[in-house]
Amino acid sequence: MNSDHERDAALVRAVELREQGHAERAREPLVELAERYPEDAEIAYQTAWVHDVLGLEAEAVPFYERALSGAGLTDRDRHGAFLGLGSTRRVLGQYESAVQTLRRALEEFPDDPALQAFLAMALYNSGEGRQAVRLLLRTLAATSSDRRVGDYRRAIEHYADDLDAVQREGT
Repeated sequence: MNSDHERDAALVRAVELREQGHAERAREPLVELAERYPEDAEIAYQTAWVHDVLGLEAEAVPFYERALSGAGLTDRDRHGAFLGLGSTRRVLGQYESAVQTLRRALEEFPDDPALQAFLAMALYNSGEGRQAVRLLLRTLAATSSDRRVGDYRRAIEHYADDLDAVQREGT
């Protein structure tokens, strides 16, 4: 049996365990795979994910970083790795790093509402509440399928850029 086949089979088994709710059982084989294939972005991403699922955020970070620094992730997995790393850094209180990660993600995946929502949370945590609200309002206006939000989309977008606008009487 060649090593590529062994790698693929072991990765499939570990991912299936995680997907079936057995993250603890998936963790050890994923860590072993990550040690055997340190340059493999897909394995690094899956290893980060299992650590996140288990609430081991600090342990997930280096695997997310490894996944994003390598090649071979699908766009979907690259997006997930960015979101996972940004979210994890925010949960760990690394707010500026979370903001940087999520902004970098939005360079690759512009206008992605999930990334924008997580960026807004990180901005809020880093003391940039005004920018966070602006981003959330713009995301709401752009993505909501609610008819009433749609009716007021232009106003929401306008006020997102000028939250302190006050109409003075007689002007």
